[in-house]
Amino acid sequence: MKKPILLIFGFLLAFSICKAQTINSTEADSLYYVSHYSLKMVKIQMRDKISLYAEVHIPNDASATKQYPFLMTRTPYNAKGDSKRLYANPSYAKLVREGYIFVFEDVRGRWRSEGKFVHERPEGKNADKKNQKEIDESTDTYDTLDWLLANIKGNNGKAGAFGVSYPGFYTTTAALSNHPALKAVSPQAPVTDWFKGDDVHHNGAFFWMDFFTFLPFFDNDNPANTKEHSFGVLPFLEADNYDYFLHKVRTPEYANSHLYKDSIQAWNDFRNHPDNDSYWRGMNPLPHANAIKAAVLTVGGWYDAEDLYGTLKTYETIKTQSPKTENKLAMGPWSHGGWWAKGDSLGNTSFGSQTGTYYIDSIFMPFMNAHLKTGSKDKLAGATVFETGTNIWRKFSSWPPSNTADKAVYLSADQNLIFEQPLAKNSYSEYLSDPAHPVPYQNVVSFERTRDYMVDDQRFASRRPDVISFESAPLQDDMTLAGVISADLLVSLSTTDADLVVKVIDVLPRPLNAKEADRVGSASNVAPEQGYQHLVRAEIMRGKYRNSLEKPEPFKPGEITSVKFDLPDLFHTFKKGHKIMVQIQSSWFPLVDRNPQQFLNIYNAKAEDYIKSTIRVYHDKDHPSHLVFHVLKG
Repeated sequence: MKKPILLIFGFLLAFSICKAQTINSTEADSLYYVSHYSLKMVKIQMRDKISLYAEVHIPNDASATKQYPFLMTRTPYNAKGDSKRLYANPSYAKLVREGYIFVFEDVRGRWRSEGKFVHERPEGKNADKKNQKEIDESTDTYDTLDWLLANIKGNNGKAGAFGVSYPGFYTTTAALSNHPALKAVSPQAPVTDWFKGDDVHHNGAFFWMDFFTFLPFFDNDNPANTKEHSFGVLPFLEADNYDYFLHKVRTPEYANSHLYKDSIQAWNDFRNHPDNDSYWRGMNPLPHANAIKAAVLTVGGWYDAEDLYGTLKTYETIKTQSPKTENKLAMGPWSHGGWWAKGDSLGNTSFGSQTGTYYIDSIFMPFMNAHLKTGSKDKLAGATVFETGTNIWRKFSSWPPSNTADKAVYLSADQNLIFEQPLAKNSYSEYLSDPAHPVPYQNVVSFERTRDYMVDDQRFASRRPDVISFESAPLQDDMTLAGVISADLLVSLSTTDADLVVKVIDVLPRPLNAKEADRVGSASNVAPEQGYQHLVRAEIMRGKYRNSLEKPEPFKPGEITSVKFDLPDLFHTFKKGHKIMVQIQSSWFPLVDRNPQQFLNIYNAKAEDYIKSTIRVYHDKDHPSHLVFHVLKG
């Protein structure tokens, strides 16, 4: 009996030491901050006389001889809350010790700032933000920097900006200000295009679950009531989100009439603009991303469920539209904002190291220090990217790397995945898509949308009759994919509309035996290495937008139709002996709202509008459904 007791005691002692070290580390960071910084809460007047609230954290030794650069985040999420990260988050604490003047500002109309808030406020027409009379987010940035430079002593005349997600959008607009003091910006998972690929829609398909909970939460910005946030106008306290959205809320129309009841302006705006019209296009700041003067480091995660599209599109657009800008990209194996944490794993997937530590030490701090302190060019590669599957960092002059070759992979009979065009005639796979029994996006019972669904095991989906899976033979050599995956499906529907979800999966060798399966099922932190159908990329296309996001069009029942769309970039190695699987389905619930499978305005669809559709995916000589990979050479 003594040995087990000693083992337990040893475990508890180790746990206590680890916990004490964490506490001591946090306490040390807090003590350093308190000893070295002072907080100044200010109101900064904009050119239209509206005042914005900001919290400025100034090193105590800032003076005429000891000067520091500004590092600014503009946020709709409460500047006071962001300030706490300086001593509560280890990565932020490193920045504190490095020495900056930190600025956190509530954007116009949010929290303690005056004015009217507008979601993704459209940019003004004048590229000269110094003299533009019309206010926008880049003029607010410009005016804020002018005030800081004139009123905060001990600054060195240089400023940087960064932010994650919605603050990432404000970082992009900061870059558009071209203020002469702004030397470096880092848009991180930046909200960019809410109809094409970020947050609200992907290819016109509405990401229902996230925004059902987000909009009421975001709408509550009363500074006197900062801890109380609602999930929906009625309480959202269900443990099973699949059941809740299928049987309790049911449709966006139901949410509008029974829950929101015109109480949330953004929800009404979304419903009034079901297609990609000027409302959505005006929100996107990237058409204005020309001749950016500050150096740019765009940061994102391969497993970012919210703004993977915005990250990659921001980098790509600046590379194309502003070719003289010093433009860098950093992509790691992260979920949304995961680079500010350890980043050693996600779900059952281990990345072999603390990738978040690498990010702050080897990417973000060197970038900001070079441009804000030494005044030199940073030494980062054009693209510093993490290769999943092998768990290594790679560096390229730009993204995607130039040394790739296109390789088509075809769907074929018997649900095989082959690398030659099929020769069969009149070959197709068929499934019945039933909105009353949609395919779940993951195999767990959960209250919230989980971060790790983007790496989840897809065996649960393989077993469903409304999901078709095409699997390759075991690979004879490693295959590394770098960049977008282009899907070209030839399909027919029995109805006038449907969604198409394409998933690319890394199938690990050998099925689990009973003992291994039991072990994996009982311990979610144990990597299930055999038989695991590891999701590496997925995307959805709302069928009616297959030819244009602006002008939807119905399918003709029974007519074979081409549906083409891109899956977001990845950088993944399928190892020798692994298989590549492609899954196709027509629902992804409740991540995405259900398609009634009729050509209509889905925001207004009632329960009786949802009907079954028979969907055929063709894979023959005349109708070769396929995907195009970009395979890294050498």
